[in-house]
Amino acid sequence: MYAETIFPYYLYTDMSHPLDKFAFCPACGSSRWSEHNFKSKQCSDCGFTYYANPCAATAAIILNSRNEMLVARRGKEPAKGTLDLVGGFVDMYETIEEGMRREIKEETGLDVGEMIYLYSMPNQYLYSGMYVHTLDADFLVRVADDVKPQAADDAADCLWIPVEEVNPADFGLLSIRHAVERFLAERLWEKY
Repeated sequence: MYAETIFPYYLYTDMSHPLDKFAFCPACGSSRWSEHNFKSKQCSDCGFTYYANPCAATAAIILNSRNEMLVARRGKEPAKGTLDLVGGFVDMYETIEEGMRREIKEETGLDVGEMIYLYSMPNQYLYSGMYVHTLDADFLVRVADDVKPQAADDAADCLWIPVEEVNPADFGLLSIRHAVERFLAERLWEKY
């Protein structure tokens, strides 16, 4: 019930058609490429229809046994300098779990064990001047207290913050902020 009652989908920055920036049919090059429905365009010449489905992405709520959350400071736009959860886009031919493990390794240097799926959040991610629709799969990952994460890739820094001191407003990406809010509201660290 959380997502339906608290997650404000209407706050998305860009409500334009997801394919507005694409003026020509990718199959035949025709300019007779127009909106087919809310998430697709269709070519009047060759009949090709393209659907803009969300890209798969991941985010990890990483906790140690002291219930400190590992967060990253974003090193790149969008939301450069704000807090973020470790994660990112899933590559083609990867499972969600493989993508999550790869992103954790790339951004922190950590190899992790069990990952517990929590929930998903829709998102719009500004990339190269256009909003990419994503669906973030959020996981809980427990690690040992003595792990030493090293910020890399698009993470400028890694910080441990006690769960009780985490402020969702410090997270710059909307879906990540709401994933953290939900995690805190449901006190999920006490359940897993």
